[in-house]
Amino acid sequence: MLTKDDKKRLKSFEKILGYSFRHKEHLKRALTHKSFANEMKMDPTEHNERYEFLGDAVLELAISHLLMERFAQHPEGELSKLRAAVVNEQQLADLAREISLGDFLYLGKGEGATGGRDKPSLLSDAFEAILGAIYLDRGFGKAFGIVREFYDDVIDHVGVVGFVRDYKTRLQEEVQGRYKVVPRYKLVRAHGPDHSKIFEVQVYIQEECLSTGSGQSKKAAEQDAARQALERLKT
Repeated sequence: MLTKDDKKRLKSFEKILGYSFRHKEHLKRALTHKSFANEMKMDPTEHNERYEFLGDAVLELAISHLLMERFAQHPEGELSKLRAAVVNEQQLADLAREISLGDFLYLGKGEGATGGRDKPSLLSDAFEAILGAIYLDRGFGKAFGIVREFYDDVIDHVGVVGFVRDYKTRLQEEVQGRYKVVPRYKLVRAHGPDHSKIFEVQVYIQEECLSTGSGQSKKAAEQDAARQALERLKT
């Protein structure tokens, strides 16, 4: 049974989320943390862990669909890596913060007093619970629409940098497979003003320099060097 305060809280959150629940009880349950349910001596099924379980599956299916749609030419292995870059606790917590999810959670006093409203694990679980609630409320199509809305920019960003982030791993696998050693990276120089420095890094296999990469950080330069090294190994 929803109280007047419940209805007011849920309506405010629906406006931010951009989705109106047919059955408001689904939303309240998705926002109810176990600490609150325990404190109020509620039934164990009245907190959001079951909804989180369902929402996790909804999110994985929706993201898999979006990735196959967006990156039609990429093989399964690369899609799996992209999905891992997109679906993780930190990303979910960031999205939860965008809609002020923590402000609307039903938390126990202890959890609330110790920063629970901004705890990444708690926020990510609650975001997934919201997706599970939408699925139960009006099916996968509606849940998929919400995922698309929130993740379009995330997928665009990961599509640009996701594979670049993995060049070092791919190079290490290639070099270990061929030569039974690991690549070694050496910072050659850094030049330019502090606010726009350019780093140059060389990658070695044993004593041979395979390539030189550059970037606006040491890590970016290492990735560029690894990318060029992979191209050279192909030829």
